[in-house]
Amino acid sequence: MRFTVITPTYNRVHTLNRVYESLVQQTFTDFEWLVIDDGSSDGTDALVSRFKESASFPIRYEWKPNGGKHTAMNLGVKLAAGEFVLFLDSDDRCTANALERFDHHWKLIPNPEKFSTLASLCKTPDGKLVGNPYEADVVDACTLADQLRVRGAAERWGINRTDVLREFLFPEGERFVPEALVWNRIARKYAARFVNEALRIYYYEPTGDTLSAKTVGIRACSPKATLAYYRELYQSPVPPRLRIRAALNWLRFRTHKLAGTRLP
Repeated sequence: MRFTVITPTYNRVHTLNRVYESLVQQTFTDFEWLVIDDGSSDGTDALVSRFKESASFPIRYEWKPNGGKHTAMNLGVKLAAGEFVLFLDSDDRCTANALERFDHHWKLIPNPEKFSTLASLCKTPDGKLVGNPYEADVVDACTLADQLRVRGAAERWGINRTDVLREFLFPEGERFVPEALVWNRIARKYAARFVNEALRIYYYEPTGDTLSAKTVGIRACSPKATLAYYRELYQSPVPPRLRIRAALNWLRFRTHKLAGTRLP
């Protein structure tokens, strides 16, 4: 099987149909959909059962006790049957040709054993590009510094080799892990290709300062992963501004840890 589309979900019955409808429309059919339910109590299991009755592609559903998105992603990676994994959030969509285009672009990589990631752009439901396009239609980045530069701060989306993701599972034991901790670890060993196509439809809801403050609390209550992320970043050969920012954030969350910060 070429792709496993993994959707970690928690009480998203009201949006999960977006993912399903996107997959029904795919022009490339060699894939499975793996739904990892992170302890939902809103009838997600019944909804996925209804999807199974009409789907023309394999759907697998796995329930687990609530442990955080990263634990659901780990379980999905372990269970994936596809050569590549594509994480598609439970409130987003993708274009009808997304899998076809990923397959096309991967086949154009001359030395795929050196690559783990193939990343595309995202757009809003009204078609507006999220962030800036890449510097060229196809960009290969072989170091962490180059990948951070090309990736930028905007939402990106792509496939990863399943065997590489199994090599770099998220650390568990805390409620939150910055996803970039794993992406950066992969980037230190494997190259990435970036293509100027918007294949994910990203639904963004402005949250304001309240959630920003809550995010700080969430990170502070998961100090091992948070500190590891910033420590590894400031110890990496990346631009000085990123190293300085990472070092300051490491000190910030180290202070939270010593103070015993808890979520409000």
